[in-house]
Amino acid sequence: MITAAQMRAARALLGMDQRELAERTGLSLPTIQRMEASEGVIRGNVDSLMKLISGLEEAGIVLISEGALSASGGRGLRLKG
Repeated sequence: MITAAQMRAARALLGMDQRELAERTGLSLPTIQRMEASEGVIRGNVDSLMKLISGLEEAGIVLISEGALSASGGRGLRLKG
């Protein structure tokens, strides 16, 4: 799953504000704000979490498991390309 810190970092890597992320994912701005204000792993219904992850991946973010290495040898999340 994704943490609030990872979500904020992903948005920063993309140069995207909360409103743009909400539009890209089909989630409301208050939902994005609530997710980012979470402590640790983001909580929400499965549909909202899937929309968030899909939207980030479509924008170029690659999410990998904690401690795992990406295909390029990095850790955590990275921008495709």
